[in-house]
Amino acid sequence: MNIIPGDFSDARIVDLLTTHFAAMRATGPAESCHVLPIQAMMVPELAFWAAWEGDALLGVGAVLALSPDHGEIKSMHTARARRGSGAGAAMLRHLIDTSRQRGMTRLSLETGAMDFFIPARTMYERHGFTYCAPFGDYVLDPNSVFMTLEI
Repeated sequence: MNIIPGDFSDARIVDLLTTHFAAMRATGPAESCHVLPIQAMMVPELAFWAAWEGDALLGVGAVLALSPDHGEIKSMHTARARRGSGAGAAMLRHLIDTSRQRGMTRLSLETGAMDFFIPARTMYERHGFTYCAPFGDYVLDPNSVFMTLEI
């Protein structure tokens, strides 16, 4: 597996992000969907990565810098055919490691509260994330769960 900076002009990445966005929008009300559109991801504060096995895109993940020491995990998504292969966990470890190398001391995330998100929450818990109050601009929402990790 090779994790490298993601290229927003690669059609395979755009297709996977489009699938991710559709899945997120289908899980709850619009006001509870906090997925970033591709254009909003193209900012210097966001580090975006893609995991590859040869020419096969396994998944993507990003960290948005909220401050110099606090990042937010965004757009974590593993291709359906690669779920359960360890690609998502490898991407998460990469996001944690690169964030630490960039001087961050905390990573936080927002994910869904619905059953659809149980596998994601379980993976985050396995990597040491704990549940927390809303952070940044988020507010309490029955459809959202907030997690954080000191790194």
